[in-house]
Amino acid sequence: MSKKLENALLTIWVVSLTATLGSLYFSEIRGYEPCTLCWYQRIIMYPIVLISTIAYIQKNAKIALTTAVFSCIGAATSLYHYSIQKLDFLQESSPSCGRVPCTGEYINWLGFITIPFLALTAFVIIAATSFYMLKVLKEEK
Repeated sequence: MSKKLENALLTIWVVSLTATLGSLYFSEIRGYEPCTLCWYQRIIMYPIVLISTIAYIQKNAKIALTTAVFSCIGAATSLYHYSIQKLDFLQESSPSCGRVPCTGEYINWLGFITIPFLALTAFVIIAATSFYMLKVLKEEK
């Protein structure tokens, strides 16, 4: 496997592990109860950590399609979640998310960085890296 692919696998692993540890920090240490959409984002992110760990150990870049699919679904979920937090016209019609409203903002750094924004950033980085890996794999054939 080329160094480009190995570095890309490492990038996916580091980003997904950081996102996972960050979500656990917010819920387990800071005590922020996740809303339903946060749970969906976790359900999508956590397997990426396991998939990328095994892939990195095995030097298997063929998981790029899998991580691309997971991260695109996660990014769409995060974008929707972030939109209902920040866009007034969506807040009014947003679904009820159980005990914790999905429109709530536990953090709001610099006026725009919320937990769904952090998740969106991680998913976009993973997706971009996955598509890069697919391109490199195609070129190396």
